[in-house]
Amino acid sequence: MPKVTFNNKNALFFPALKSAVEDYFKSNNIQKTGNWKLYIKTAVLIPVAVALYVSVLFISMPAILSVTLCALLGFVLASIGFNVMHDACHGSYSTNSKVNDTLGLTLNALGGNAFIWKQKHNIIHHTYTNVDGLDDDIGKSPLMRQCSTQKWVPMHRIQHIYVILIYAISSFAWVFIMDFVKYLSRKVYTTPLQPMKLTDHMVFWGSKVLYLAFYIALPIALVGWQAWAIGFAVMHVVMGFTLAIVFQLAHVVEETEFEVVGEDAKVIENEWAIHQIKTTANFAPGHKIISWFVGGLNYQVEHHLFPRISHVHYPALSKIVAAKCAEHNLTYNSIPTMQGAVISHFRFMKALGAKP
Repeated sequence: MPKVTFNNKNALFFPALKSAVEDYFKSNNIQKTGNWKLYIKTAVLIPVAVALYVSVLFISMPAILSVTLCALLGFVLASIGFNVMHDACHGSYSTNSKVNDTLGLTLNALGGNAFIWKQKHNIIHHTYTNVDGLDDDIGKSPLMRQCSTQKWVPMHRIQHIYVILIYAISSFAWVFIMDFVKYLSRKVYTTPLQPMKLTDHMVFWGSKVLYLAFYIALPIALVGWQAWAIGFAVMHVVMGFTLAIVFQLAHVVEETEFEVVGEDAKVIENEWAIHQIKTTANFAPGHKIISWFVGGLNYQVEHHLFPRISHVHYPALSKIVAAKCAEHNLTYNSIPTMQGAVISHFRFMKALGAKP
């Protein structure tokens, strides 16, 4: 694993920002974790997912309606990941660690693994955001070229077209391939996986078996393999594309910057918080419907600076962060609309596809 450090010796930006954020919570006498807004989301999304699952398996309906409900199930599962799992795995859902650990297992119910995800996302991605050679989120070369330091191959000329398919199958690949690659290799991209306890191994295999039982075996037994195959594919296409596009809009757009590390140790001259500002972008801030479904991840700048603060507080914190960025002459990356962010992402992917 390459060693990367940040130049935090004369850090001015983050201490000032943290002080302002602390003042916000103290003056308003509120907790940094989730509140009734997050609890309502949980109380809505999880029962809706269960109801959709039960409906397509046990209620006779026209095929087109069944396929539509499978697509909706994929979207709701992605939204559970954005809202419930994401906050819980970051420890920001509740002040009670057992509540966080329990709700973090909603990721396992989606087919993933909370233990591996926490290291991949919380530790590696949040520390080394957009660092080519460390950040697993941009470590898809040569299949995808997500920054200029990655190797170019001729097929990248059309990557802005075929990445749509990659995004669509991303959750399927995550559940059935990537988790096992990380588990068996004991590595997350170039970083060794932390030692797993016996219970971690049991949860990994147990949840994978339960996934096979509830998402494959039982549906095939109830509706037949053809109907299952169509519904399962539709669910994963919607879930995979939804998950992928939201995370891509946060980091792989024209507005963000990248770093690269090789075999030698590297010092990034910015303090860690400034690195997060430069490598991250918000999209559609203030759009309440988008914010509700994506778990506040359209405020990705605030999330990367304060991952242990629940997303329900990000709209308020964004005003503080924007003001501090202005004070320190930092560009606060915020794309006004989701459409604009999508255009920026695909335009960026097309530009990276051109032969250097």
